[in-house]
Amino acid sequence: MSSEGRVRKRLTSRTASLVAIVIAVLWTTPTFGLLISSFRPELEIKTNGWWNFFGDPQVTMANYEEVLLNQGLLSYFINSLVITIPSVLFPVAFSAMAAYALAWTRFRGRDWIFIGIFALQIVPLQMALIPMLQMLSPVQEALIWPYPTATVWLAHTCFALPLGIFLLHNFISELPGDVIEAARVDGASHARIFRQVVLPLIVPALASFGIFQFLWVWNDLLVGLVFAGGGPDNAPLTVRLAEMAGSRGQEWQRLTAGAFVSIVVPLIVFLSLQRYFVRGLLAGSVKG
Repeated sequence: MSSEGRVRKRLTSRTASLVAIVIAVLWTTPTFGLLISSFRPELEIKTNGWWNFFGDPQVTMANYEEVLLNQGLLSYFINSLVITIPSVLFPVAFSAMAAYALAWTRFRGRDWIFIGIFALQIVPLQMALIPMLQMLSPVQEALIWPYPTATVWLAHTCFALPLGIFLLHNFISELPGDVIEAARVDGASHARIFRQVVLPLIVPALASFGIFQFLWVWNDLLVGLVFAGGGPDNAPLTVRLAEMAGSRGQEWQRLTAGAFVSIVVPLIVFLSLQRYFVRGLLAGSVKG
């Protein structure tokens, strides 16, 4: 039996399946407890654990009404959507075009440019925040944009491009060269090859990178706080959750409901793109 067959047999054995189930249960138990706690009354949350819900089930929607209406979490939720969607689409599009150019076009200094982009991944995010803020402030004034949302988009895009170009370049460079050459022989330009040949083949890679970028931007606090501020007009959901937690985090009924509201959208995105995500991770791992 080949090494690939042995590995596949081990991964599909009963022991591997049992281990995977145990890991999945342990991984999802805190989230399940968070969900149950978000529907429990304040007194029940503060006096006993979430597992007591099964012995004395008490359900209320007051926690969600409090955080969405009285605490203004709904406006911050909309702000997160306004920030996250463009901050995902821009780097995915730019990374795909740059990766194709670095993989299938010939020009002087191409390899050095790719090395430079790869090296940018080691630049700490915290080190680049203030210089980038100083650089993007004139851009915001030039755009005459009433809200600082555009600078947040640009910041997230700049921070995501090195990793995105690196990942997509490795995927695009592994595409069959015969397909690209056949399109060139037929007279297709680089734009047409990229649009009609490359893009349909790299959908799993785009989905994988898009999921990573979505989770990063949606859960980000530092970049959104620095570039958008802490006001309800621009700040993302994570800023409001941090304010609700305070210094002691005593309002557990609000925190559980607010935390579960914050994970609903990423959960939907991941589940809807899961098949592309798995294909993108496994692409190129087995060559036939």
